[in-house]
Amino acid sequence: MTTLAIGLVQMRCGEDPADNLARAIAGVEDAAARGARVVCLPELFRTPYPCQTEDPARFDWAEPVPGPTTLAFAEVAAAREVVVLVSVFERRAAGVYHNTLVTLDADGREAGRYRKMHIPDDPLYYEKFYFTPGDLGFDATRTRYATVGGLVCWDQWFPEAARLVALAGAEVLFYPTAIGWQFDVGEAEDTAQHDAWETVQRGHAVANGLFVAATNRVGHEGGVRFYGQSFVADPFGRVLARASSDQEEVLVVPCNLGLVEQVRRDWPFLRDRRIDAYGDLSRRLRD
Repeated sequence: MTTLAIGLVQMRCGEDPADNLARAIAGVEDAAARGARVVCLPELFRTPYPCQTEDPARFDWAEPVPGPTTLAFAEVAAAREVVVLVSVFERRAAGVYHNTLVTLDADGREAGRYRKMHIPDDPLYYEKFYFTPGDLGFDATRTRYATVGGLVCWDQWFPEAARLVALAGAEVLFYPTAIGWQFDVGEAEDTAQHDAWETVQRGHAVANGLFVAATNRVGHEGGVRFYGQSFVADPFGRVLARASSDQEEVLVVPCNLGLVEQVRRDWPFLRDRRIDAYGDLSRRLRD
């Protein structure tokens, strides 16, 4: 059975993009030196999370793809022979920006690109102001070491997205993330919110018979306290490793990819799907 070591770089994201980039590169190199073959960075790690307010000047934080961030990690990927999933504030054209995840293969070439499909608009998460909804659909990317899927943050809550990535052949589903507590509602509510976030993703792992890996930011930024706790869950939904809620960490987690085949044989959800009866899923409501 094939064992794939997954690396997750949980980090704080400060005001200096150059410093954020250098620390992200150091995290990827650390993970690679410890045996990781596929490494995922947090959502929009190059800058502070931009969407707490609606500020047109922050469009200047965007960059093309390929561009400075992806080119820097292409060098690291090729030198370390590691696959890297890189989250980028993409400038596609004047006035058209995306929240984009680029998968760089172990030779440094771009192997896949995903543009965030579900765009939130909530207090301190005003992403609809900044990001055009994705238009590349839901797919998986074959890399040197595994077939991986990538979705982004708010996508985590949608089982339809996870299912489509699984149907495209993903063995591991990555979720680069920037999520935290934005109001002082008390420890019990904070715990419930975090548990819901983790539980729904573990459910995607079970329902689709694959590994799920979520990489979050950590620390305070403006009105948000990012809660870290990046984790990897196996196809049974078991958490194999979880980072802390308040520290930068690089997780390296061995994953037995043979479990994907084993679990899908024992729990054949994909076999038993009633694809003839799900047409109403394409409707907003059945009213």
